[in-house]
Amino acid sequence: MDPAVRFGKPCLAGTRIDVATILGDLASGASAEEIEAEHRISREQITAALRYAAHVAAHLPPAVGSSDENPSR
Repeated sequence: MDPAVRFGKPCLAGTRIDVATILGDLASGASAEEIEAEHRISREQITAALRYAAHVAAHLPPAVGSSDENPSR
């Protein structure tokens, strides 16, 4: 992350493509081949974005509580 690149968002090394863009493309149903072609990146860079997202998700507390903690549901 570099505060001068993409507002400090985590980016793929050597690019200005942030991890969220890659994850959003995958979530929208784009194939790895489509993402590689659109952003001119490698499959390894896509995998690196997924590894980073998995690492962040594993180390953050849940964004919402369980249904046991929120009786209004």
